[in-house]
Amino acid sequence: MRIAFYAPFKPLGHAHPSGDLIIATGLRDFLQGRGHEVRSVSPFRARWIYWRPWRLPELLREWRRADRFLSVNPADLWLTYHTYYKAPDLLGPDLARRHGVPYVVFQGIYSTKRRKRIESWPGFYLNRRALLAARRVFTNRRDDLVNLRRLLPEERIRYVAPGIRPADFPFDAAARRALREEWGVGDAPVILSAAMFRPGVKADGLDWTIRTCGRLAQKGHDLRLVIAGDGRERGRMERLAANRLPGRCRFVGKISRERLHRFYSAGDLFVFPGIRESLGMVYLEAQSRGLPVVAFHNGGVPEVVGDKTTGFLTRPFDPDTFDAAVERLLADGALRRRMGDAARRRVRERHDLDKNYGDMEEELRRIHGG
Repeated sequence: MRIAFYAPFKPLGHAHPSGDLIIATGLRDFLQGRGHEVRSVSPFRARWIYWRPWRLPELLREWRRADRFLSVNPADLWLTYHTYYKAPDLLGPDLARRHGVPYVVFQGIYSTKRRKRIESWPGFYLNRRALLAARRVFTNRRDDLVNLRRLLPEERIRYVAPGIRPADFPFDAAARRALREEWGVGDAPVILSAAMFRPGVKADGLDWTIRTCGRLAQKGHDLRLVIAGDGRERGRMERLAANRLPGRCRFVGKISRERLHRFYSAGDLFVFPGIRESLGMVYLEAQSRGLPVVAFHNGGVPEVVGDKTTGFLTRPFDPDTFDAAVERLLADGALRRRMGDAARRRVRERHDLDKNYGDMEEELRRIHGG
């Protein structure tokens, strides 16, 4: 199939990595690997476009450019990744209809509470229009599946479990030895965390992690915290760590996806609360390498972490229960290994990208053929 691909929230190749971009790239790569011709139709970011009227001429120019592109490069199907109230798809529904191809959405989100707020109601109705135009809406979150049923009939909605390629995150014994020596951690349990250091919930999550480790260190636990990522809030995080966890926290910066398996191989558990986390691909990556997880029981985290099976999910913003979960794993190496083994199996059984997306591909073929 020739697939016209569009991501209105964050286009492919965007400079700032995120779980959202990882999913979009993984989807594109999977379809290309299956022999489909996937072409990015537009790099246009629609984020809050309805409150930025000065960008409307840019939107019109992009619509015309994409129209010309499809005239020269005909598609069999239009696939939009991630339309929601903040970044509704303003290109796909009309262009797909104009060029006579099925319009499909992967990770469509529908939240009725957004129509009750002045800042989000335009996005709610623009996103609703896009979802109603879709031949199929795929979602990788069960909460979104429930919400989509308020708008669309069951036959137009499909759940696809989130996935990664487990083979991309093998255990690297040599990297474990080298990195632990470089970090100077000795035999102490190493807690890993990873996020972009941007203001908001990501930085707040790192703040929470550092404070948790600081309290446990004060209780006498011989732990080390190693954090991957970078961004505007790094300086503040480094100052917090120097105050709360002096000499026991290391910042290793941004790590390329190709080298992440080395980072995960050097740790013993993965800790990041995931405040209102939509999904959290880092949890799948860490578990694929065999690391148990501690996070909040909120957002999409329960989709990818098995509470009391592959880690512990605690009540959000309850420091006592969160600390206790991390402390339990620090103190019990056998429990870490059992949960890590369960995590590795869970990812391979439930979150193998090729298996999960294979079912979606079959559905796309039926839509194209029908």
